[in-house]
Amino acid sequence: MRILIVEDDEVVAAALKRGLSAEGFDVDVANDGDTGVWMGTEHAYGVIVLDVMLPGRNGYRVCADLRGAGIETPILMLTAKSGEYDEAEGLDAGADDYMTKPFSFVVLAARIRALLRRSGPRQAVVQVVGDLEIDFDRKSAQRNGETIELTNREFNLLEVLSRDPGSVCSKDFLLEQVWGPDFEGGHNVVEVYIGYLRRKVDASADHKMIQTARGHGYRLMA
Repeated sequence: MRILIVEDDEVVAAALKRGLSAEGFDVDVANDGDTGVWMGTEHAYGVIVLDVMLPGRNGYRVCADLRGAGIETPILMLTAKSGEYDEAEGLDAGADDYMTKPFSFVVLAARIRALLRRSGPRQAVVQVVGDLEIDFDRKSAQRNGETIELTNREFNLLEVLSRDPGSVCSKDFLLEQVWGPDFEGGHNVVEVYIGYLRRKVDASADHKMIQTARGHGYRLMA
């Protein structure tokens, strides 16, 4: 599935492209509103992630122009403007969803999957890693058939670790993906939440799935 990101902040755009590519999407990036309109009309996308504050046409105008051109691709507006009138303006312009910065990448990815489910055939959203089953749609997990009670943040962390079982995720990568690229906290919060997750996922099992790659990060091992 192909996704278009219209975002002038190169750091944010690069972070979104890395994360969505890791989710299995093909990702294109436009850095201004005029290019966003051109790409959105010339190519077929599953979802468009659209910033509001853009050079050239702003996000509201981009959204309205795409809708005026008959483009029905789901649009998720992503912006630092958090007022209710700003959100209403985005939805009135034709957006399907609206998120404010700072944001959790995992929540953003879930919103994108939700938009894809509404606009096309339902896709499987359950992943099995060893004896661990993760249901992305219901945001729930089971191990050996027993439900694991997780907070949203714990589930988001588990989801990122489960994307490529066995591969090491650095603390910086986990911070970016779970807490968002604008998060200003340090690595300690990752260590704390890995501890929470271990106590829930590995507590009653002989095999410890959440492992530390010392000096590098963490991985989920079947």
